[in-house]
Amino acid sequence: MNKTALLMGIIALAAGLGGGYWLAQQQEQVTSMAPAAGQQQAQRKPLFYRHPMNPSITSPVPAKDEMGMDYIPVYADDQDAGKKERKPLFYRHPMNPSITSPVPAKDEMGMDYIPVYADEDSAADEPAGTVKIDPVTVQNIGVRTARAERRILTRAVRSVGRVDFDEEHLTRLHPKVEGWIEKMRVDKTGEQVRKNQILLSIYSPQLVSSQEEYLLALQNRKVLENSPFEDIRRGAVELVESARERLELFDMAPHQIRELEKTGKIKKYVHIHSPFDGVVIKVGVREGQFVTPRTELYQIADLSRVWVYVDVFENELPWVQPGDEAEMKLAGIPGRTFRGRITYIYPYFEAKTRTVKVRLEFDNRDGMLKPEMFADVTIHAGRQVDAVVVPEEAIVRSGSRELVFVVRGPGKFEPRVVEVGVSSDGMTQILSGVRAGEEVVTSAQFLIDSESKLREATAKMLESAARQQQEAAPPAHEGMEDMPRQDKGGQEGAPSMDGQMNMKMDMKMDGAMKMDHDAGMGRKSMDMQHGDGGHEAAMDHGAMSSAQASMKHASGDHAMPVKSGKGGQGGMEHD
Repeated sequence: MNKTALLMGIIALAAGLGGGYWLAQQQEQVTSMAPAAGQQQAQRKPLFYRHPMNPSITSPVPAKDEMGMDYIPVYADDQDAGKKERKPLFYRHPMNPSITSPVPAKDEMGMDYIPVYADEDSAADEPAGTVKIDPVTVQNIGVRTARAERRILTRAVRSVGRVDFDEEHLTRLHPKVEGWIEKMRVDKTGEQVRKNQILLSIYSPQLVSSQEEYLLALQNRKVLENSPFEDIRRGAVELVESARERLELFDMAPHQIRELEKTGKIKKYVHIHSPFDGVVIKVGVREGQFVTPRTELYQIADLSRVWVYVDVFENELPWVQPGDEAEMKLAGIPGRTFRGRITYIYPYFEAKTRTVKVRLEFDNRDGMLKPEMFADVTIHAGRQVDAVVVPEEAIVRSGSRELVFVVRGPGKFEPRVVEVGVSSDGMTQILSGVRAGEEVVTSAQFLIDSESKLREATAKMLESAARQQQEAAPPAHEGMEDMPRQDKGGQEGAPSMDGQMNMKMDMKMDGAMKMDHDAGMGRKSMDMQHGDGGHEAAMDHGAMSSAQASMKHASGDHAMPVKSGKGGQGGMEHD
């Protein structure tokens, strides 16, 4: 029992000693790290202090903004954290990317040239002209965006209309015979007339003779109606029909023909009747005037229906089509809206106005609409387009193409060529180039466009320079294919697997020169000997870029070896 208790006590004592030693080591490490951390914090000094909301506003000393917030200290390692050291390829003019400089410079206005890096304009996954802008600049220039969406487009075309006569119900009356106007029943412009109303009476010798022929034909038919010869009876009937048709062709009224048949008396004056209900818009003759078939007696228009002409601009033409409903309001008839339809779209443009004339038809039974009145017309286009649309202001029209800037990430904008369709209510149809759900820039895109063109020009210039360098660089070992090759074993003429190449040159001016070039092992050696003076020089570059040179003079027995290895060590000896 005592042995067990003693063993347990020894174990407990060992555990306590071990735990105390470990705790002492931990406290010592903490104590040694605290002064180092404090010393490191004390050694950090801020470069400057920046505004908490606007990083472009800085101060060399601690300060507060207008809201009482402390300026944020900026340290050297904060600016360099996460950034790789980059070297500019060249520097370009801030306004003209075709002007470059290999060193920092200023333009004629004192503006610094802009450094161009290899990863700025040649990213493989970014289209040419992609613009990167920091969030502060995006906020300062007022960049706003909107998403492309799919919706049903329709449009109401508004224009000014002009009321005119219905050309299908407009007539000009001319006499069929020569004669004199005996009496005018309607002699005022603007007078309302009814269908078959007597307008005037005319005396014509041709009509008088035609009436006499008709009466004679009637008497002849009456005499020969009991003839035993059928041909004679039929001839008498045909003569009557021919004489009557002649009177009808001379526009003799049917009631006058019936009266002529009944009474057998010739009518000296023949009446001219109105062909339909309408308004006299022109009177061309007066009583006693001699008239011919060329003389216009009246011009009459039916105003129960009127035409309205509307000029539609070229960009609105795709929306309108025959049958579309229209509303019309006139200043002379306040509070009333007339409704009609498009009946015809004229197949030509007006040269002066660059518009297309569209004809609408309106009912005017009450006669409220007067020709030559002006009206405000709204055409409700029946065409509906299911399309991907963006706001009109998002499209940058450069003349030869249309662009939109698509947001590819925070502060990253890609220029994209699009094909546009119709426009309505501030939205424009995109036929190709943008998909529904993509985000496009709707304001400040002209500033982004200028920067995009600069970047695109710089990228093209870089590609051109790289292409020229590739074309100008000669192929490796050009012109050395025919030289003898030597492998590691020294066999001349055999193909070398490690790419070694040997060159030997001999000079007979009482001396010798030999130069070996080992391309495979990276070795170069050159031996020069001169027979008269006993001079010799040797130089050897090893695989580790080491170099050794020695010079010996036969008479003086001097030697100066120089060795340089990978670490750049060197030495000189003199005997």
